[in-house]
Amino acid sequence: MAFSAADVKKLREMTGVGMMDCKKALSEADGDFDKAIEWLREKGMAAAQKKAGKVAAEGVSFAVVGDDGVGVLVEVNSQTDFVAKNDIFQGFVNDVAAVIAKENPADVEALKACTYPGTDRTVTDVTNDKVLSIGENIQIRRFVRYDTGVNVGYIHAGGKVGVLVNMEVEGIEPAAVTELGKDVAMQICAMNPTYRDKSDVTQEVLDKEKEIQLAQMDNDPKMAGKPQQVKEKIVLGKMGKFYEENCLLQMEFVKEKGVSVEQYVSRTAKELGGTVKVTKFTRFATGEGIEKVVSDLAAEVAAMVKN
Repeated sequence: MAFSAADVKKLREMTGVGMMDCKKALSEADGDFDKAIEWLREKGMAAAQKKAGKVAAEGVSFAVVGDDGVGVLVEVNSQTDFVAKNDIFQGFVNDVAAVIAKENPADVEALKACTYPGTDRTVTDVTNDKVLSIGENIQIRRFVRYDTGVNVGYIHAGGKVGVLVNMEVEGIEPAAVTELGKDVAMQICAMNPTYRDKSDVTQEVLDKEKEIQLAQMDNDPKMAGKPQQVKEKIVLGKMGKFYEENCLLQMEFVKEKGVSVEQYVSRTAKELGGTVKVTKFTRFATGEGIEKVVSDLAAEVAAMVKN
C-alpha cells in the first residue's frame, strides 16, 4: 500500500516520533497506520510518556451492568472533552469495564496488568497504543465493581457523572426494580449524598457538626445570650436537617416533594410485592479533584514573540 508525505506528517502528529522514523514505520507496515504505530511502539513510548505528563482531567465516568448482573463504574481520563467523545476512546473505556467485570482486579495497578480483550497484551500496553493513536494522555483513574444483589448504573451528560447503585431485593424480579434503581441513581447524581443512611454517619462527624452549629449560635447576637442547654436542644433539632442534606435515604426525593428516598423505595417495593434495600452506591464526577491547567493564550503568544 502506497503512502504519501501527508501520511508521514499525520503519523508524526499522532505519535510525536521523528519524520524519518515515521516514514520507515509506514514502509515497514505497508502504509497501514495501526501497524505503523505498533512498529513505532518502542520509539513511540517516549512520546507516550511525554503525553502522560500532561494533565488528564476530562474523559468519562462509565457505568455498566452485564448480563450476569455484575456492575462496574470506571473513570477514564483524557486531556480534552473532544477526545472523550472519540469512538476509539469510548471503545477503550468499554473494554476496560469488561476487563474489570471479568477479572475482578484488586486495584488500578492490578487492572493495568490484566490482559486486554481480544489480545495477548496487557491493558497498560494497549493504553500506551491509544495514547499514541489518539494523541493525548489517557489515564484509568478509579473503578468500583459490585457482584452481589441487583445493580443499576446511570450515566449523566455523556459521562460527566456516573453512578452505580447496589440493592438487596427480595420477592421481586431484578428487572422489575431497574426503574427504581435508576430513580435512586439519578437522585445520587443530582444531590451527591455523602452517606447512604443516617446510621452511617460517625459520632466524630456528628460531634463536629454539633460544634459548628454551637459556634454559629455563639456568633449570632440573637442566640449568643441563650443558656447552653437551650442551644444544645436547638442543635439536636437541626441534626435532622443535616441528615436530609447529606444522607441519601433521608433526603427528599427529587421527583416527589414531601417524600424521602427511603419512603419512596419502601413504597415502590411494596407495590411490586417485595422488599428493596439500597445497600451501597458510588458516584464519580469526571475529573473531580484533578487540578486543571488554565491556558492563557495571550500570554503564550506574547512569550513566543519575545523568544
